[in-house]
Amino acid sequence: MACASTAPVQEMSNARQTIAAAHEARAKIFAPGQIAEAERLMTRATGALELGDYVSAKELAVAAQQQAIKARQQAISMQNN
Repeated sequence: MACASTAPVQEMSNARQTIAAAHEARAKIFAPGQIAEAERLMTRATGALELGDYVSAKELAVAAQQQAIKARQQAISMQNN
């Protein structure tokens, strides 16, 4: 598992950027549960990264990004209705 020995820098960055984009779309107002879950997942990803558990960190970062995408989409949808 060569990928398991490498820190998931790109996945962590992608997740942070997507969470930021969700905040810009006012997800805290329009999708509070989803953005909170994305942030919880990101916190767990950061903890796993600090412990050197790169497999978990990558999985959690990807999950955080997916949750942030949902939060952003919901926020945009709510504002357009």
